[in-house]
Amino acid sequence: MKKIIPILFIITILIGFNNKEELLIPKQAIRFRVIANSNSFKDQEQKLKVKTLVENKLDYLMLNVKNYQEAEEQIAKLLPEIRKIVNEISPQNEVSFGTNYFPEKEYHGLTYPNGEYKSLVITLGSAEGQNWWCVMYPPLCLLEKKDNLDNVEYKSLVKEIINKYQA
Repeated sequence: MKKIIPILFIITILIGFNNKEELLIPKQAIRFRVIANSNSFKDQEQKLKVKTLVENKLDYLMLNVKNYQEAEEQIAKLLPEIRKIVNEISPQNEVSFGTNYFPEKEYHGLTYPNGEYKSLVITLGSAEGQNWWCVMYPPLCLLEKKDNLDNVEYKSLVKEIINKYQA
């Protein structure tokens, strides 16, 4: 009997790990990515500056769009302004709004699969440094700004936002 209790405990833990709720970013999502020139401190600092300025420009916009198509149209309209911001920080850059490849990423217990996604991608210089990315629509980028999120709260907020913006 004493041996059964630890075995049941282990089985319960294993079953719990296999029943994780999967949250998927909807197919109609728009990602935002900034890739640094290199991993030098200066280049990473420049990446974060571009990220912050462009993200601040897009945050309010993404909270007020009604659907994916409107989000896409609003971002396209802002491209000249985004290019101007990026050019002021890094004259050697590329700003691309279209379908781009993203590697798999795990964040706050959620796995975002790799693949081709609609996205705004900004590459600085030779784009050989670490990158930063988030989901701009639905506006999951805004969650990045919240401090001290634990996995349960983050997953709940992500699910709430995704459900709100699904067509």
